[in-house]
Amino acid sequence: MMNLSPTEMDRLVIFSAAQMARRNRSLGIRLSHPEAVAYITDEVMTAARRDLPYAEIRDMAGRLLTTDDVEPGVAQMIPMLYIECLFAEGTKVMAVFEPIAPSDTAVADELVPGEIIADGADIESFADLPAITIDVVNTGDRDVQVRSHTHFFEVNRALRFDRAAAWGMKVDRPAGAGVRFEPGVVKSVRLVPIGGARIVLGQAGLVNGPLDAPSARDDALKRARDRGYQGA
Repeated sequence: MMNLSPTEMDRLVIFSAAQMARRNRSLGIRLSHPEAVAYITDEVMTAARRDLPYAEIRDMAGRLLTTDDVEPGVAQMIPMLYIECLFAEGTKVMAVFEPIAPSDTAVADELVPGEIIADGADIESFADLPAITIDVVNTGDRDVQVRSHTHFFEVNRALRFDRAAAWGMKVDRPAGAGVRFEPGVVKSVRLVPIGGARIVLGQAGLVNGPLDAPSARDDALKRARDRGYQGA
């Protein structure tokens, strides 16, 4: 008799659905939404158990399926997947954006209503904003991922960098993307100013107001020091 935890039961369900997806693919049957999700999830989780590098797994995950492999509309239903993976050093969550790639055989006259097709030229983000580059080291014992919307001044207290210099700044990445900081590794990161009304609420609770208010930075630095934030 096997005594299985809820996590192990979930893993068996994923594997079973993934096996169904593999059978359907071998028969030329396009995958449904649950089948596509299960197939990608199973492959990613297996790669993690094999202890393949994080970046290599994430790259592999985006090349497993194309729109030719799934039913119409399925790719649009899966803009991202969050997969909890068991690596040798512990459990990590992997975010896979747009996991189902466009078909290599797609032609220009097969348009989807509302679809936007770029001209293929490179687009430079935040080109007109003043930027700074700072060195960051993760003094903790596990990876820290920082998303593009985050006020960098308020990121994880285990990240050591010049927090005063990062006041009012965010990572120079497109919306939804981010930067991962591995323990003990020094990484240079490019920051650009936060735009709009420049009011930061929530996050780590170090600001909770206008960034450009008098003494706002000094008050936030004091709170950061009191709470043990590295580099404050």
